[in-house]
Amino acid sequence: MKKLSYLIVIFSLFIFSCQTRPDQQMIDLSGTWKYALDPSDQGIAEAWFGQSLSDSLTLPGSLSSNGIGYDLSLATPWTGQIVDSSFFKEPEYARYREEGNLKIPFWLQPLKYYQGAAWYQKEITVPENWNDRSISLFLERCHWESRLWVDDQEVEMRNSLGTPHRYDLTHMLTPGKHRLTLCIDNRTKEIDPGINSHSISDHTQTNWNGVVGELFLEARPLVNIQNIQVYPDVKNRKIAVNAAVSNSTGKPASVNLTLQVEGTSRQKSANFELKEGENELELELETGDDLKLWNEFHPNVYSLKTTLEDKTSGQTDVLTSTFGMREFQVVGKQLQINGQPVFLRGTLECAVFPKTGYPPTDLESWARIFRICREHGLNHMRFHSWCPPKAAFVAADRAGFYLQVECSSWANQSTTLGDGKPFDQYLYEESERMIAAYGNHPSFCMMTYGNEPGGPNYHEFLTGFVSYWKEKDKRRIYTSGAGWPNLPVSDFLSDSNPRIQRWGEELNSIINAQAPQTGYDWSAYSDTFSQPVVSHEIGQWCVYPNFKEIEKYDGVLRARNFEIFRETLKENGMEQLADSFLLASGKLQALCYKADIEAALRTKNFGGFQLLDLHDFPGQGTALVGVLDAFWDEKGYISSEEYRRFCNSTVPLARMKKQVFTNDETFKATVEVAHYGENPLGAISPEWKITDKNGKIIQTGKLEQTDIPIGNAIKLGDISFPLDQVLKPEKLTLEVTVGSFANSWDFWVYPAKKEAIAGTDKIRVVQRMDDATKNYLEDGGTVLLSLKKGTLSDQMGGNIKTGFSSIFWNTAWTKGQGPHTLGVLCNPAHPALAEFPSEYHSNWQWRDAMSHSGSINLSSFPSELRPIVRVIDDWFTNRPLALLFEAKVGKGKIVVSGIDLISGAENRPEAQQLLFSLKKYMAGTHFNPTTELNTENIEKLVK
Repeated sequence: MKKLSYLIVIFSLFIFSCQTRPDQQMIDLSGTWKYALDPSDQGIAEAWFGQSLSDSLTLPGSLSSNGIGYDLSLATPWTGQIVDSSFFKEPEYARYREEGNLKIPFWLQPLKYYQGAAWYQKEITVPENWNDRSISLFLERCHWESRLWVDDQEVEMRNSLGTPHRYDLTHMLTPGKHRLTLCIDNRTKEIDPGINSHSISDHTQTNWNGVVGELFLEARPLVNIQNIQVYPDVKNRKIAVNAAVSNSTGKPASVNLTLQVEGTSRQKSANFELKEGENELELELETGDDLKLWNEFHPNVYSLKTTLEDKTSGQTDVLTSTFGMREFQVVGKQLQINGQPVFLRGTLECAVFPKTGYPPTDLESWARIFRICREHGLNHMRFHSWCPPKAAFVAADRAGFYLQVECSSWANQSTTLGDGKPFDQYLYEESERMIAAYGNHPSFCMMTYGNEPGGPNYHEFLTGFVSYWKEKDKRRIYTSGAGWPNLPVSDFLSDSNPRIQRWGEELNSIINAQAPQTGYDWSAYSDTFSQPVVSHEIGQWCVYPNFKEIEKYDGVLRARNFEIFRETLKENGMEQLADSFLLASGKLQALCYKADIEAALRTKNFGGFQLLDLHDFPGQGTALVGVLDAFWDEKGYISSEEYRRFCNSTVPLARMKKQVFTNDETFKATVEVAHYGENPLGAISPEWKITDKNGKIIQTGKLEQTDIPIGNAIKLGDISFPLDQVLKPEKLTLEVTVGSFANSWDFWVYPAKKEAIAGTDKIRVVQRMDDATKNYLEDGGTVLLSLKKGTLSDQMGGNIKTGFSSIFWNTAWTKGQGPHTLGVLCNPAHPALAEFPSEYHSNWQWRDAMSHSGSINLSSFPSELRPIVRVIDDWFTNRPLALLFEAKVGKGKIVVSGIDLISGAENRPEAQQLLFSLKKYMAGTHFNPTTELNTENIEKLVK
């Protein structure tokens, strides 16, 4: 659907981005500006631009960063979907709806809020030597719509979300004093990119109002270079350059255009005749072998100096742009850079900037982000429904990071694509602006319209959009939309199906419904497509909030949502467990991410994955999905070194059909490697070892020496050995080393035959308390109540969806999707677990228990009751939950298990082993519960 109406190239809107002018004359406009708020749009009636404003603020910045705006209220007009409306009506939130104590749980809370038109004004003096010069105003990033007046004359309007706003003032600014008046409006009007788009939403960067980054006036010759686009030709070792040149002299001009790759001898000049107005000049430059290729291992970036000499006036204009020699393309089902296979190991950046509420425009901030990502083994970043500023591209160029950039849209919920709405046209205009501004950056490797589109006509519309850009600019690859649809026209597919927990699967997902294993991959699914598949937003595994993080929110946003969660935890008597909940749930979160990432790495001819996320997403109900917090800082339960073991350019992998064994079985694993390093690996002898929890080596071995090509699903050999030497229940660890890379997996071995334990015959194991059992207990007997799955009453937790994995995204945004829990917390030294080896957190041996259990809500029980094994609840509810607890009842003693240890236990070695451990404990001298309950307490557990 290539429409000429979309072919909009307006030279006055071309942006410099990576392009700089070393000799330009500039007036820096940063500093003090006057301002006025205009919520009722009186400015449209010329109430503001014709008069001087009185109040002051500082630009670059936003109203919020200047402490300007209105106090929050229940009527604050947020930009962003609120899926869970309980805050507005449920009694537990009543105190947070009160004036003076307003705390919202949806996202981070700004100190001040303003939506509407705001006026900004500054007096300037144009120097005499700017006469007969081309003059323009440069605003690096506005949010959102800007309108400009010079003195009392309106100039134009700009509304780019992802590129600078630039105004041509050549015929409006004469030498002397002038007044610039800007109207910035952050409301969504007829152009709607989608209420949840991270380009505009309060979910992440906030719907801010202001101007950030560079602000300046500049003067250039009347014959000047507006923009240059550099098109590398890796095969033929040359670059093609397209220069957009403006001639404002009012007559034709003769010019000389010179290209010079700085730091090399590569140079070329040519003469051109210009017509009045806008011109496009094309010139090729041979690069030979002087210029090295750009990729993640060698991010070689070059500067192209373009000099334009006006032979008539003798004036010269210079524009310098960075570029890289690289070719990012699809060959068959494989992503390639410069002919070498690429596997994308990516995370999202959803415009999460808690200090400012808007994205940084300085190089240092972005260099830090990419450095941290690289430390965690990543090579790719997707900008979810927004386009970053110049500094992000420059930093990614230097870091060798592959970027997927989106046209500021999530066209769903509040809008649709392909229905003739104004945004359809805007999308083409905005993408043109983005390519003009950032197209030369070698890191800009992928582009899509945006995220998860909606509407009945988006297939046809996006087919046209992708076709248009594939034809126009082959410097990157394109896909229809992040998440969907899978269209034949797309170079690659962004697909949400290849992951271990999909939306709506709840407890039926691979990680929750299947026994632990590492043998599955996504080949059967990805093989149905002809294009490479990149798995969309894998992970989304949550962790309990880190309340120590609250003090870090000292900018425009506050973590009032965290304050709510901390207060409810305290009220439920568990404030002292906050750090333990964080660490235990964090260990489970990291385990879930490892499983997700390794499944992708095991998949032959896969394109890669995009995590949601390496760091937290503070909106959409609070999605604490990062092993790093919203500031890109570690939380304390996994280091970057540990993360890189399973997420890196080279990762050893082991396919195990099971991870829980009895000692009459044989351990088996097939060893593979995913290797996407700089070069193939020669003469590698992979090694493996199995150790116990103390690091003692149980078994070692070497696999056959081999050469390892670039790719994945590369089999290195098999491991097999009988487990009969393991005589007691143990957690063992398989570690595989390939060159300098190592990875490991835990597995468990339990005795096939259990020892006889004196006294266990006196323990009554029941699934329901009948009268005989109650009497037996009250008269001094010992009872193990193992609740049958599904029989726990709702008031005692039966309606809590308990699963092995962590919470997916969060329960507020997913309308209560399960699981509702964040794993277990226990004391591994507790004698009840002596025969069931465990850490303080969930590991794979707990999957059976969690998938056959209910989380017992102890809210109505005595507060002194301390569970043997806790279940970590959703931070929205913070209920005291138990998987196992003990108590005195009458003269007797009882252990209550929310785990069904009976049903189908013949095929559940974990259940058999845990039951054995509990019975041995109950028959021994350590079993001496102190908290007293009555039979009524116990009876109400069951429906």
